[in-house]
Amino acid sequence: MNASFSRKVLHLVSLSITLMLLTGCWDREEVNDLALVMAAGFDKKNDKTIELSIQVFIPRAAGGGGGMAGGGSGGGGGGAGQTLVRSAEGTTIADAMSKLQEKLPRRIFWGHCEVFVIGEKIAKKGIREHIDFIMRDPEPRERADVFVSKGKAKAVMELLPPLERSSAEVLRELAKTRIGMKTTVNDLAQMLTGDAGTAALPWLEILPPEPDKEKQTIPYITGTAVFKKDKMVGRMDDKVTRGLLWLRNEIKIATVTIKPKEADGHISMRLLRSKTELIPEIKDKKWIMTVRIETEDDVVQNTTNLNLTNPKFVKKIENDLNENIERRVKMALAQGQHKFNADIFGVADAFHRKYPKQWNEAKEHWDEIFPEIEVNIEAKARILRPGMSSEGAVRPEKEVKKK
Repeated sequence: MNASFSRKVLHLVSLSITLMLLTGCWDREEVNDLALVMAAGFDKKNDKTIELSIQVFIPRAAGGGGGMAGGGSGGGGGGAGQTLVRSAEGTTIADAMSKLQEKLPRRIFWGHCEVFVIGEKIAKKGIREHIDFIMRDPEPRERADVFVSKGKAKAVMELLPPLERSSAEVLRELAKTRIGMKTTVNDLAQMLTGDAGTAALPWLEILPPEPDKEKQTIPYITGTAVFKKDKMVGRMDDKVTRGLLWLRNEIKIATVTIKPKEADGHISMRLLRSKTELIPEIKDKKWIMTVRIETEDDVVQNTTNLNLTNPKFVKKIENDLNENIERRVKMALAQGQHKFNADIFGVADAFHRKYPKQWNEAKEHWDEIFPEIEVNIEAKARILRPGMSSEGAVRPEKEVKKK
């Protein structure tokens, strides 16, 4: 009896302690009390202040009306959801946010913000102090995507996309496709604090709208903004960006079209997978970098008369593809080494890992060393499948070149 009674008492004491440790919902915050930020834009207002623009999600009941909230901007999607854009000026992002809070009846909540857009002027002035706010405050997501816009970031916030509910959703989906650079807040912070102190961000422009529909359009990625010591020093166009992605081992989607030397017409190939390796070497005090690229591709269109079941033709096309990749990479290198003198390729990191002693001696002079580095490119493309047809699908057999 005593043992049984003791066990019951021990059980009650344990249960009481457990109940005391359970937390309640006394400090909860209702969603209806929060202004959910979907995207934020930073613009340079004048020499002393910046402008913070936020895109706030306004929940709507399914099938609700599509009217816009007063003074805000609405998204598409049949009224299922809309956004409101509000702006405020301040000496810092935090200061602007405190002034912005005065204009909203709900507490600004950054936990859902997946897009940050930096205006062109503020990008050229310097972005380090603004990224500090995003990294230091616990609410903003470190995995949020970062972009640089031509003109003002606020203009991107105010767009009314005809397909998605907001420009934030447009940019998030574009980032997922990996058609250009994809840089998160965490990626940007690592690049700015890396050995080279450079960064690359996707460059945005606004697609020209239809007449009388000025806001009903979308932002789109069209190149790369190049940063050195946290300031934008220039940008690369789409064509050069492809070479940059090859070098950074970040190419995910690519369709390369070549004109074979052996026949008229063109052959287009879709990238399946790719791997890039940077191999540094210091030889007789000369810094050398070998870029080794291996790709596998499928043929998706053939307007020539070449029969792609012939290994001889396939080998020649692979060589043409190698030359195409090498040409793109050289274009990106030329701009990075000589136009911007900005190592956005990870070259400094590669040398630091392999030659830490030599790097420590040379890092203060990297701006002088980087443009003089000899770069050797070795591309090795492999065509896996010629497609559903070995030659032109609508070409008579007598016109097909088989040997």
